[in-house]
Amino acid sequence: MLIQAVEHLGEAGDVVEVKRGYALNYLLPQGLATLATDHHKRMVEKHRARLTEIQSKRLAGLRKLAEEIEKLSVTIEANATDEGHLYGSVGPADIASALKRHDIKVSAEQVRLAGPLKELGLYTVKIHVAADVESDLKVWVVPSASVDAPAKS
Repeated sequence: MLIQAVEHLGEAGDVVEVKRGYALNYLLPQGLATLATDHHKRMVEKHRARLTEIQSKRLAGLRKLAEEIEKLSVTIEANATDEGHLYGSVGPADIASALKRHDIKVSAEQVRLAGPLKELGLYTVKIHVAADVESDLKVWVVPSASVDAPAKS
């Protein structure tokens, strides 16, 4: 029985059947689910209103985070050729760490890219905050500062 909503599985209070390893290694240790006993079912029914209130507060917080992300634009420096092609690429981990510098914590899995960014420019990247909450982030990929640049004194 789910204690919290789990993406692609169900909502709080739903009784779901999953593989034993998934339950023992992920759902139960993370506090996302419990075994569906009669006692737990009664407890969840008894506290469903409280769970709904907690979930709505959590969702409001996630929506606020999504609004903050919408207002931001991050700049990522990368080595590039004169034509603007990157020597490497910018991926989800780079974007997540750029957001971390703005005190916004998202994982690389929450950054939705069709593929790695391989050219300089401005990109709009989807950030998957929660099941029903996504945000658009503006990502500037700019050439990194040249080593030959004169030092300021």
